[in-house]
Amino acid sequence: MEKVLTGFHAIEERVIHAAKSPDGTKGLRILYSAPGPRVKKIVAQAQRVGIICTLVASAELDARTKNLPSSVRDHRGIVLLISRTSGQQGNVTAFDEWILTQQDSSARATVLVLDSVTDPYNVGAIIRSADQFGASLVVMPEARSVRNVAQNEVVARASAGASAWVPLAVVPNLVRAVASLKEVGFWIYGADACGTPVPNVDFAEKTVIVLGSEGNGIAKLLAAQCDMLISIPTRGTVDSLNVSVAAGVLLYARNVR
Repeated sequence: MEKVLTGFHAIEERVIHAAKSPDGTKGLRILYSAPGPRVKKIVAQAQRVGIICTLVASAELDARTKNLPSSVRDHRGIVLLISRTSGQQGNVTAFDEWILTQQDSSARATVLVLDSVTDPYNVGAIIRSADQFGASLVVMPEARSVRNVAQNEVVARASAGASAWVPLAVVPNLVRAVASLKEVGFWIYGADACGTPVPNVDFAEKTVIVLGSEGNGIAKLLAAQCDMLISIPTRGTVDSLNVSVAAGVLLYARNVR
């Protein structure tokens, strides 16, 4: 059984990432049809790094993508097939090992913690912002999250390929994970409508930003771990920003301080 990935950006980034990883191209292959300029470019990149590329009829690509979510079914003439034994799981990081790298470090770092963010489009968009603003890690729970996030086609496409680059850790318990981050010197900021307006916040060198679901916000036990609650001043009539938009605004605010 193979995972099917669509989207020019997502495929390009997986090809680039595979080329930089040991055995990264193992279990990868590309199928393409009637190549236009963008498809030709991707195929050339893939062939240079040793990925097998096969010209097929468009009907075969239709058949390969027919069971994907409707939003990622449009293959635009190219798909990347990822074997389940390829090791291509996105940029998954073992949380406990990552924490060890922070024990004696005072270097600037930003971690995003996503609590009950279950929409794969939002998760993909958040990962894209994490990439653009240089976040060090995105942490998600095993439950109340996007299932198989590292292999999720919608997340990969919504992130425009950034999911191949941004380190992602999936943990059994967010409260314990945040407690571990505090132990190695991180200051924890929870996004909450009643928090301190973000223009008045001086972010720590080692910063964690916790984002909750749009409906329920951050869980109480997790909010209790936060050192400070912060908010984004708005003037609209609806209750709140989309969580992926909020993530981008907070990451930008953290970057300019």
